[in-house]
Amino acid sequence: MALLLGVDTGGTYTDAVLIRDETEVIATAKSLTTRHDLAIGIGGAVEAVLAQSGADVSEIGLASLSTTLATNALVEGQGGRVGLVYVGFKERDLEAHGLREALSGDPALLLSGGHSHAGGETAPLDLDGLARWLAQDQGISAFAVAAQFATRNPAHELAVAEMIHDVTGRPVSCSHHLSARLNGPKRALTAVLNARLIGMIARLIDRAEGKLRELGVTAPLMVVRGDGALISADQARARPIETILSGPAASIVGARWMTGAEFALVSDIGGTTTDVAVLREGRPAIDPAGARVGPWRTMVEAVAMRTTGLGGDSEVHVEDEGLKGGLTLGPRRVVPVSLIAAEAPGVVHAALEEQVRSAAPGEYDARFLRAVPGMEADGLQDREAALLARIGDSVHPVGRVLRTRMEAQALRRLVARGLVQVAGLTPSDASHVLGQLDSWDSEAARMALELTGRKRTGAGNMLCPDPVQLARLIVDQLTHQTSLALLESAFDEDPHDFKEPAVNLARHVLTQRGLDGHRGLVRLSAGLDVPVVGLGASARTYYPAVGARLGCEMVLPEYAGVANAIGAVVGRVTIRRSGTITVPGEGRYRAHLETGPEDFTTVDTAIETLLSHLRKEARSEAVAAGAEDIQIKDHRDIRKAQAEGREVFLEAEITVEASGRPRIAE
Repeated sequence: MALLLGVDTGGTYTDAVLIRDETEVIATAKSLTTRHDLAIGIGGAVEAVLAQSGADVSEIGLASLSTTLATNALVEGQGGRVGLVYVGFKERDLEAHGLREALSGDPALLLSGGHSHAGGETAPLDLDGLARWLAQDQGISAFAVAAQFATRNPAHELAVAEMIHDVTGRPVSCSHHLSARLNGPKRALTAVLNARLIGMIARLIDRAEGKLRELGVTAPLMVVRGDGALISADQARARPIETILSGPAASIVGARWMTGAEFALVSDIGGTTTDVAVLREGRPAIDPAGARVGPWRTMVEAVAMRTTGLGGDSEVHVEDEGLKGGLTLGPRRVVPVSLIAAEAPGVVHAALEEQVRSAAPGEYDARFLRAVPGMEADGLQDREAALLARIGDSVHPVGRVLRTRMEAQALRRLVARGLVQVAGLTPSDASHVLGQLDSWDSEAARMALELTGRKRTGAGNMLCPDPVQLARLIVDQLTHQTSLALLESAFDEDPHDFKEPAVNLARHVLTQRGLDGHRGLVRLSAGLDVPVVGLGASARTYYPAVGARLGCEMVLPEYAGVANAIGAVVGRVTIRRSGTITVPGEGRYRAHLETGPEDFTTVDTAIETLLSHLRKEARSEAVAAGAEDIQIKDHRDIRKAQAEGREVFLEAEITVEASGRPRIAE
């Protein structure tokens, strides 16, 4: 049997695993993720796993990639500059579902056009206005197109996409290609986020394929989708938004494969996020409302999962307001000080030592920055471009680069674009000082803790002068916030309706006192009543304390640190396509197809026509994704009503699913 190679590119580490006969892990390896050139980290992990296994590279019949890159980019607000063409909508529609916030100042064109609920044209498409807008140089890396009722008739979206491609040659993301459901503003949001990710994911896939070829791996590359299914690399390039939650979805598939768990919470801690999902009957649920990542609720099918900006590399914040003070973690990821010190020891140690010698703490103590080479820097303002040029190719203390408050704002925008990385204190640094990790520079971590501990709370007291004690406080805070994330997911998925939002229930005084085992006139107890499968490289470091806090069994599989890479190669190819039948008038049944609406005189004919189109499209996409032994099944949601003693057809939504094993090269 051929070997299967799984690779996961995370925010901090890139993992690789080799599996034989789809049943046995024969080798695993890790390498630091290199954001400026992801192929370096991928190559390091693959080379290490091949060396460890002694396997012949020609035996690899399938390579598959899962990644948290898209998820992390959306959580951290990164990605390319996008242009939105919004057809048939009003200015106020930009406020719906956070669309204007998602654009974050990127250009948008409100264009005349669009269709009705029945698929008829409501206004002519203003292609002249589009041509004038495209003639402007706005530094756009990819375009998003969303037209009113495009899922009922995509003609205007397709026409706009064709002109954009002809004029600019840039990638175009059409909303009806990402979801067959109604809700134009939400589809537009999904298209904007997809367009923002196109360049980033394309670079990852291109470099991954190139590096694998360099190493002699000729097997086709698959990519994990957000629902845990596999798609081809070309499909992922076209629809990168479908890879959000790809890494977490792969980890759930891997958790099931490693543990055989039927009913459990799965919690995967990475460098940037903690992802929690529920396994029921061994399967994760698909989120019916669409994947949520950070503040965005998309229309992408993905595993029902709660993603929190909390990980080993989460930024440590000192609460300097109020009399008590304290710490919080995340949601932004920063480069750990111990890691950047290992990469640039001279600069980092000299700066930290100078800051320690200073009598008063500085605003930017223990914080560094560096530019990320190879990233597109189109559309920068003058101040941003000047600041990026000043940073150059070196690591700098933040305080030596920023000269004004305006430059601090420019730095935030450069970080959001993914052009600059900031380094600061993280739980990973705390773990180095506590002896739980020894991967990087522990002395630099100790100095960063000392500098942070000198900061003052609102009462004027030092936060914590002892670096070791502060390190324990940081790890305790990680335990607390992880426990909250698990409780929120449990309350959200519990069949009982508690009449309060899960976020409030997890933090409620009764819940927290119950976890403490309060005893008085009232006896309180609380906890989780299902096991938790802990995944991630740092799960063994942090999760035993989480299990103790929540009073539950904490399952830590042998290969918990590479669950994403395992899940990447034990999944299946699954393609779903949906369409709708409506009734535009008495005795007319309209099938809404990719080629436009078609009317029929009987509902059965309309349904069979739509089914035929969807089956053909789903099978074709599954074959393109690399599936074999394809099985097709369909689901029909037919809505009827009683009127004057007879049954009346209202609408039908048809979903076709094509599923098969990924083709393994001989």
